[in-house]
Amino acid sequence: MVLQILAALLLDALFGDPRWPTHPVVLVGRLITFYEKFFYAREDGRRRGLLFCAAVLATVAAVVAVAITAAGFIGRWAQTALNIYLLYAAIAFKSLKDESLPVARALASGNLERARKQVGRIVGRDTERLDAGGVTRAAVETIAESYIDGVVSVLFWMTVGSLFGLAAVFAWLFKAASTMDSMVGYDDERYRDFGWAAAKLDDILNFIPARLGAIIAIGAGALANMDYRRAWRIFRRDRLNHKSPNSAHGESVFAGLLGIRLGGGAFYGGEWEARPTLGDDLREPEPNDILRAHYIMNISVALCAVLIFAVERRLY
Repeated sequence: MVLQILAALLLDALFGDPRWPTHPVVLVGRLITFYEKFFYAREDGRRRGLLFCAAVLATVAAVVAVAITAAGFIGRWAQTALNIYLLYAAIAFKSLKDESLPVARALASGNLERARKQVGRIVGRDTERLDAGGVTRAAVETIAESYIDGVVSVLFWMTVGSLFGLAAVFAWLFKAASTMDSMVGYDDERYRDFGWAAAKLDDILNFIPARLGAIIAIGAGALANMDYRRAWRIFRRDRLNHKSPNSAHGESVFAGLLGIRLGGGAFYGGEWEARPTLGDDLREPEPNDILRAHYIMNISVALCAVLIFAVERRLY
């Protein structure tokens, strides 16, 4: 099954995320919306949110397992093809670069307004007031954070699932949890209780991958002749400088490797939200830092592939 995971990673690296209305993430999002309407209520929100999470996860696991089993009745080739497709569709490696590259290009051409609009498509903060350095920081932070939950965590749970012959099921259980968190895991009046279980589940599932992914990125920095010692120091110092227990791990390493400061406060919905900083302010961010972040991620993903192969060979 390791070869199927590596094939899926190669497909994503070459072609990026498949884009059509029946993409599994779109279908999972529709399922979440359906179950939210069924389970949501302000009263007894945490219990209902827990039932909501269980219903989504059970449905996703059942659908993926049944689809793969049904494909097996067609033939081994059909089952393998479907399995690789489901693994491929779960990874968000190339799409992360494709979405952030226009930001670097707009900044390099001096078109700050376009850069603000481009980065606004991939970040949650308000971008209208950002200067060029702020746009670069926002893009790099998104790359560093999404490198964990969009790539490393997915590969991690695929590999764990492959030990039981369930790589695609585990991958889509993680994707369902991640999508639930992005849709209902907010600390606001509507979702504070109902979305609590989804947010905590996402934290739990990303806990090991966030730390593993950070160490891998430090190794990538060493291979890229970047200052990996500084990255290690800043990782140890700043990895908990975030309200999320996982988000700052990848960001702190990227900040250390690039020698720039990330994090800090920002406007969200017109309201200023103070946040700790990550890294040392050794220089001003520049558009090429986005490309350097891509380079770090490229090497990190290659290291992930090597580790997956090594783990599978060791176990089997």
